[in-house]
Amino acid sequence: MKQLALQIHVDTYRGTREGVPRLVDVLKRYKAQATFFFSLGPDHTGRAIKRVFRPGFLGKVSRTSVVEHYGIKTLLYGTLLPGPDIGRKCADILRSVRDAGFEVGIHCFDHIRWQDYVANKDAEWTRRELQRAVDRFTEVFGEAPHAHAAAGWQMNRHALRLMQRMGFDYSSDTRGTHPFIPTWNAEIVACPQLPTTLPTLDELMNRDGITLENVAQHILKLTENAPVTGHVYTLHAELEGGKWMPIFEALLQGWQAQGYELVSMQQYLQGLAAVALPRHEIVMREIEGRTGTLAMQGA
Repeated sequence: MKQLALQIHVDTYRGTREGVPRLVDVLKRYKAQATFFFSLGPDHTGRAIKRVFRPGFLGKVSRTSVVEHYGIKTLLYGTLLPGPDIGRKCADILRSVRDAGFEVGIHCFDHIRWQDYVANKDAEWTRRELQRAVDRFTEVFGEAPHAHAAAGWQMNRHALRLMQRMGFDYSSDTRGTHPFIPTWNAEIVACPQLPTTLPTLDELMNRDGITLENVAQHILKLTENAPVTGHVYTLHAELEGGKWMPIFEALLQGWQAQGYELVSMQQYLQGLAAVALPRHEIVMREIEGRTGTLAMQGA
């Protein structure tokens, strides 16, 4: 059966408290699997205000109604309001996801800190940030993590090396077309990359005639013909776990009608056991609908 893997990025305190339980419920109702990647430290979403000077940032904010999805309080965390510690305050919710039978992994410790700075940081900064997330994950779940999905698809070569050194089964830090073994300046990193292969809702919304009413149909058109290695779709607890849940339900129904098995990232990896993964260089490039550059599957 062709597979479509679902990964859920949980960026904020509100997304963890409100979006995650709703997504668990809807996934169970559709008998779908998924992997939840958690932000495990303080919610400093308000510090993203610095991005206002980046080209395209204001356009993205206006297209996706950030206040509506995240709430005023979240947008003040880390500036006028102290950022709540997600891993400490929401540990019971995080464990309940695992106990409900879903795979869990690391998104980051501090989402804003990783997304905005990791691309240009050195080995020690990168190791320290990732170790904070690993330690908190271990504290919450009582076991070491085995999977990572980078906040904002932001990476550097030190972070990639750590995926291998920490013994992760796989990492999903990139955008691309199919699973691969990553290289960075020709250095092989022995940790499979399972890239996001489909655009996200916030990248598509209110662009090129795409609206709330037709965005699900647009994505389903992209999945009509499944590649040999299937697809990976990334959703966000703050969006699909909130006001855009009807769109997500339409996608779940559509993918099941198309004959996809909706799986976790670990199940997706297991389905690739007989596939010899090619090597691809990781490059930093822009992608339509997002600001700045992202880690991408290159040649």
